[in-house]
Amino acid sequence: MLVTESARRVVIAEDEALIRLDLKEMLQEDGYEVVGEAGDGETAVRLAAELKPDLVILDVKMPVLDGISAAERISADRIAPVVILTAFSQRELVQRATDAGAMAYLVKPFTKTDLAPAIEMAVSRYTEMRALEAEVAGLQDRLETRKVVERAKGLLQQANGWSEPDAFRWIQKTSMDRRLSMRAVAEAVVAGATGGGAGQDEPAAG
Repeated sequence: MLVTESARRVVIAEDEALIRLDLKEMLQEDGYEVVGEAGDGETAVRLAAELKPDLVILDVKMPVLDGISAAERISADRIAPVVILTAFSQRELVQRATDAGAMAYLVKPFTKTDLAPAIEMAVSRYTEMRALEAEVAGLQDRLETRKVVERAKGLLQQANGWSEPDAFRWIQKTSMDRRLSMRAVAEAVVAGATGGGAGQDEPAAG
């Protein structure tokens, strides 16, 4: 498989120089761009943070910081998907790699034909995971906004004797007039009420 459209940028980490060279050549032959190389996990984490690659390939056993620990740090910071290289395929090791955030793994010795499918699977899983995280964050944000707006409406009704629609219109109008989000306006109302803030102007009819 040749990756032609904006080649994926890859950081590779393998403490054995010959294996690292073979891996680099396989990737380049498949159209990937190797933007960083490391011989230990600590350097791999630093390169990933600096270069922001599309993918990081980590060997499990490396000095300074092993591949599992490096994968955990890279995944926690949501830098890039991780593929783990290992000479073993024990269930426990695979589970540890998965728990650390690895999106795919390859068992040595592997061939060039094994490489691209593992990479594309990792990128696909990572993209799907980030999309789901964004969706959940968006839902959480909307829920929090709704809660604070409801609270602000209640405070405005109580303080000014307004109806619920009037209180909502005031928040909406203030949001537009001041170029703030409705959540920011609502939070200011709540903060003002708890801090003894002044009342609001009567909302326009309609």
